[in-house]
Amino acid sequence: MAFKIYTKTGDKGLTSLIGGVRVPKNHIRIESYGTVDELNSQLGMVTDLAQNEQISEWLREVQDRLFTIGSVLATSPEKEVKMKLPDLHTEDVQWLEQHIDKMNEALPEMRSFILPGGHVAASSAHVARCICRRAERICVAMQEQDEEVPELILQYLNRLSDFLFVLARYIVIINGGEDIPWRARV
Repeated sequence: MAFKIYTKTGDKGLTSLIGGVRVPKNHIRIESYGTVDELNSQLGMVTDLAQNEQISEWLREVQDRLFTIGSVLATSPEKEVKMKLPDLHTEDVQWLEQHIDKMNEALPEMRSFILPGGHVAASSAHVARCICRRAERICVAMQEQDEEVPELILQYLNRLSDFLFVLARYIVIINGGEDIPWRARV
């Protein structure tokens, strides 16, 4: 018999964290890893739209790390978990920084704020950046509510949003476009 995707255990608005603790589906911990999942899905869209092998490779790496982050956020800090979960490393943040620097070498100097756009994949990367910032804000709110969030997750999400901003610009440039400068009304 095939695996059933539905369990009916969430029909009354509760779900289980890794470790078995039941929480409401609007719990901030659910919101955090749900937003990370949304970000991961958006990165799949960026990958498909960019149609660039190097960018696809980079984003698959990021998507793997987001699954790691999601599993940490989905784990109940109240219970000891028997299974081995993947973990995030400082090298993962450094990887983002190295790739930001590499892309920046190919980009013109920014002389103003830029508007999202210039290529459909770049626009999609900007949407991913915004989702990433929301995930970061939720994780900060979790800390303020005394929910456990490793500092490394906050660092990674912060750096990832920078990576996605630079990636959006990079996509525009490698596709022969230019940044769209913001022109403030005066």
